[in-house]
Order: sequence, then structure tokens, then C-alpha cells
Amino acid sequence: MTPIIKVENLGKEYQIGLKAEPYSTVRESLANAVRRPLNALKGVRKNGSDSFWALKDLNFEVNPGEVLGIIGRNGAGKSTLLKVLSRITEPTTGRVELYGRVGSLLEVGTGFHPELTGRENVYLNGAILGMRREEINKKFDEIVDFAEIEEFLDTPVKRYSSGMYVRLAFAVAAHLEPEVLIVDEVLAVGDAQFQKKCLKKMQDVGHVGRTVIFVSHDMQAMSRLCERIVWLRDGEVVTDGDTQKTISAYLADQASKESEKMWDDTAAAPGNDVARLRCVRICDENGETVPTIAINQSVGVEMTYEVLTDGSVLSPNCHFYNEYGVCLFVSADLEPRWRNKPKPVGIYRSTAWIPANFFSDGTIFVTAALTTFKPFVVHFAEWDVVGFQIVDSFNGDTARGDFVGQMPGLIRPILNWETSLI
Repeated sequence: MTPIIKVENLGKEYQIGLKAEPYSTVRESLANAVRRPLNALKGVRKNGSDSFWALKDLNFEVNPGEVLGIIGRNGAGKSTLLKVLSRITEPTTGRVELYGRVGSLLEVGTGFHPELTGRENVYLNGAILGMRREEINKKFDEIVDFAEIEEFLDTPVKRYSSGMYVRLAFAVAAHLEPEVLIVDEVLAVGDAQFQKKCLKKMQDVGHVGRTVIFVSHDMQAMSRLCERIVWLRDGEVVTDGDTQKTISAYLADQASKESEKMWDDTAAAPGNDVARLRCVRICDENGETVPTIAINQSVGVEMTYEVLTDGSVLSPNCHFYNEYGVCLFVSADLEPRWRNKPKPVGIYRSTAWIPANFFSDGTIFVTAALTTFKPFVVHFAEWDVVGFQIVDSFNGDTARGDFVGQMPGLIRPILNWETSLI
């Protein structure tokens, strides 16, 4: 079978600390294209700047109709790879052969013109994909129905919430029948019901012979959707193969997750103009940073964040996952002092305390987020930013009692029992 995507010796280098350069003329672009390989051979580097390779010597193929998953920690190169495949950015080395139309859903804010209405953007995106107006007309009602934004269809998309934006963007990308559909973790912005709808649509797209490339931290979704997984680490392929084996190896590697993550530079920290994350850490009852906690002790997830703009109602929240990627629960700050009240500018520390004898033993990963719910806006969401190990002492004073075998279950609470002789 002839592959629909062929990646050969792909590399992407970024220069650190360079100022943005003005747009070049066609003549200058052609001249730079000739100079670039020559300068590389000579070891020339502009303005003495540092550089790093987001992707290094990637090689893989994707066949028509295949659903390929890409996993890896933050900074592994996943988003850069998708941007190269989507032709948003060009590679530094190597090449990508891609046959057919590509529909991409990478980041909230890309792909739509903010001044145009939802209706106008549907037709604009269809035209970019090379579709005739008649083809778009046939799909238009399906797109609007899927996105559930009919009453806002003639409103400029700059006035959409991030959830509305993503719903329309996914509906357009999936329904305009591209040969290749590329979807990043942006679906996390949508609500749970919409995420299920999107996953079902991606399954349908794969079943009719179109190719899907999917990036997610949700290993359950990956297991359901993908026939094959590429695991990236530091821009390189660690494993390319069977879904379950690759996910198992990745989760085992994730078990070494650090228990504290800090950002000293506010400008480089996760977030936006409203707020930025400064630190997340796991702490014990004494406030000490710990990588391991006893099953019968409470554990805290401490999040420090800086509010940069007055006026937003901000809800810190944490998502807890086990080592298999299963979401155990989500907890948001409902403290009366700040609930539904805007936070003024300043640095805040919010701690979620999980009681003793709640988790089962094993590895827990935490996603830290800050959200405004009305309208729905995610200011930051750092996936699997910290992790910790829950350890059972086997001394008889936990929920396992005197049983020493392997116990199933996602949680392991001690419940109140009553026994009487009747």
C-alpha cells in the first residue's frame, strides 16, 4: 500500500533569542534558501544565538485509513510535528510527503478569521481545502448541527467563547472530508459530552478510509481510537508500534514524574494575559514537598499562580489520573471567599487536600488548570505537570486490612461497616 504520509529524516530547529525579522521579498527568500544549507555546512549561526531541535531525525509512514496516535510529555515535539504536517511551519531538515487535503485542529484561535462570522468562516475554510461552494453547501447543515451554534452563526467568531470556537472548528475540520484529519489536545477545551461526540466522529472518519492523526494525554481515548502509537521524547521517536504496548511503556516512564514544577520567569510560564501558573507541588500534612505518600495519610496539591489582570472570576482546579490514563476525578476550588468573585491582581496559592485512605496504591498524575466558567475560558491547563506515588504499608491499618494480595479498584476508602448477630 502506498503511504498517504511519508516522513523522512525530519528535523525542526528553533533559534532562541532572535528578534522577529521583517517579511522578505521573493528574491530574498530564494537567496536565503540557497544560503541556508551553505551556512549550515559552515556552522554559521545568526547573531550568535542559541538554538534547539524540537524534532530530530524523525522517520515514519502513515497508510490511508490509518488512525495514528502521537503521545509524549509536554515539550516532546508533538505540536511541532503536527504544525509541520499541517504545513503551518516548514522543516529545517528532511521532508514530508503528504497526499490529499488536510484538515487541522491544532490550537484555539488558528484557522478562523476573527472578524468573519461563523458562517463566513465555514466557507473560507472549505475554500482553503479546495472545495467548491456546492460541496460546502451540502455539508453546511451537518456542520452547524454538530457544532450546536446555530443562533450564533452570523456573529463574528472573535465574540465566541473558546468552547464555541472549538466546536465549530472541529465540525468544519471533520465534515469537509479531508483525506487527512489532524487533531491536537485542543479538544480538552470542550465539555465532556462534546469530547465524546468528537471521538465518535473521528472513529467514523477512520472507518470510511480517511486518515486521522491524533494527539492526546487521554490514554483511554488513544486505546479506543488508535491502531498504532508514535511516542516522542525530546523530539525523537522512542517507540512506533502497537497501541497497548507503547502506552504501557510510556506510562511506566511517566511514573518517574517529579513532585514539583516551578516557573521562575512569569513571561515563560503557562497562561495568558489574565493569569499565569508559577508553581505546582505535592505536599504532605507538614507542608513538605514529597514524591511518595502513605495511603493512610492526606496529601495536598498546591498551586501557585499570578493574576495579572483584575476582573475575572477564576477557579483553580485539578484533574487526577492514574498510571493508565484514567481520570479518577476533577476537583475545583469552591471556597466561599472567592467563589463567583473576581480575583484582584496578585499572587495566589490554592491547595487541594485529598483525605487519607482515598486513593488506591499506585502512581497518580495531576493536571493543574485555572478556568473561568462564565464564559468558559481555560487560562492554563498543564497536563500531568506533577505526580506522586501512593504506598500501602501492609501493616493492617488500611482498607486492605489483612489481605496482602493485589487489590483492584481506582480508589480504596475505609468505609463504616456494621455487623450484628441476628
